Amino acid sequence: MNHIISVLVENKAGVLAKISGLFSRRGFNIGSLAVGPTDDEKISRITLEVNAEEHSIEQIIKQLYKLINVIKIQELDPSNIVERELVLIKVSADSKTRPEILEIVSVFRANIVDVAKKTLMIEITGNSKKVKALEDLLRPFGILELVRTGKIACTRGGKY
Repeated sequence: MNHIISVLVENKAGVLAKISGLFSRRGFNIGSLAVGPTDDEKISRITLEVNAEEHSIEQIIKQLYKLINVIKIQELDPSNIVERELVLIKVSADSKTRPEILEIVSVFRANIVDVAKKTLMIEITGNSKKVKALEDLLRPFGILELVRTGKIACTRGGKY
């Protein structure tokens, strides 16, 4: 089962290495990872997506709390969050396919961020399902490159 974990940490060198090391030592693969500062420049937020059993996640959270730079950990409830990814997709596009690609991009409220003679670069933000749907529709045109950020997520309602 996929779990999304939000970790507030001190914004110091080496903290991410300690956290990712904890996961790798226990044999867990991090499916998605996003790190960035919060409104307080001394604190960063790490958002991880991990596929693991419930009891394993509980153990990982206990181990994370033992790390000195960890401030707060929260396992996010998928039914009560807003989650997003940012994806750039470079697709083959000639004069014949360009109008159809532009129509698809419009339907997904994505943006064209680069136009070249034989390619278009598309930027999309959204949840994983939305991104996957656009990717599936663009695949027949020829995806040349695809780059995605890690998933970020925030609980609905009040403060963290």
